[in-house]
Amino acid sequence: MKKFLISALLVAFAATPVLAAAPDSVTLEAKNGNVTFNHKAHAAAMECAACHGAGTPGKLELDKDTAHKTCTGCHKEKAAGPTKCGECHKK
Repeated sequence: MKKFLISALLVAFAATPVLAAAPDSVTLEAKNGNVTFNHKAHAAAMECAACHGAGTPGKLELDKDTAHKTCTGCHKEKAAGPTKCGECHKK
């Protein structure tokens, strides 16, 4: 019984990051206006790895070039979503 309890606790502890609730929206700070997007809608439309890469999803550290390649590149590729500066960046 003791081994079972320890095993169950280890599994629960390991699964905690995966089970943590993702935010409904995310705001990325930028000099020319913050970018807020609906994370919940993006998560429903595609796999986590599309933005987060392999492994357990977590907070992304994005710079201007990475964000534009990841976000704008995907929007252009899928012909969906905003692609012009003012459509994403709001002051």
